[in-house]
Amino acid sequence: MAEGWLYSVRADIYTYTDEKGVLHFSNVPTSPKYRIKMREHHFDYKVLFSGVFDRLISDICVKHGIDPLLVKAIIKAESDFDPMAVSVDGATGLMQLMPETADDMGVIDRYDPRNNIDGGVKYLKRLMSIFKSDLRLVVAAYNAGENAVMRYSGIPPFKETQDYVKKVFKYLKSYKQMNGNSVKLVKD
Repeated sequence: MAEGWLYSVRADIYTYTDEKGVLHFSNVPTSPKYRIKMREHHFDYKVLFSGVFDRLISDICVKHGIDPLLVKAIIKAESDFDPMAVSVDGATGLMQLMPETADDMGVIDRYDPRNNIDGGVKYLKRLMSIFKSDLRLVVAAYNAGENAVMRYSGIPPFKETQDYVKKVFKYLKSYKQMNGNSVKLVKD
């Protein structure tokens, strides 16, 4: 009952930051500056243990021949495992797919974890082909777009993209360490 009550009072939440750095919230955007922050049907998906999506990620990655730990690192960087995440640029879902990319990859529902991950992994596979499996360029292209990486013949000089690449590789390293380290018994 409590869940139904909580759900029934929810509404879309919009935000924008003004020139003085003040963050404004509203359920009714009164200016085009407002961007959607949370949709009415946004359930609290904050996944404390990202393993919830591990099986799905693994199944899709095996199908497409992509490292599931790379995909997990990208999801962590993109949406922090929130399938209802929406960026200010309009990217949505776990892998933050832009509408055009989602269409190109045959994604029907960008908020559906299976659809979103499948589309994101197909896009990664395409980037792997374009950039000859150079993971740094693939990750940079996932963030900045393949044309930007080609234009600069490497990681573009955008702070956001450079930070993004570092973040994804930090997460990838952590996931690889966790994946390789099982529980070890210590002798007293």
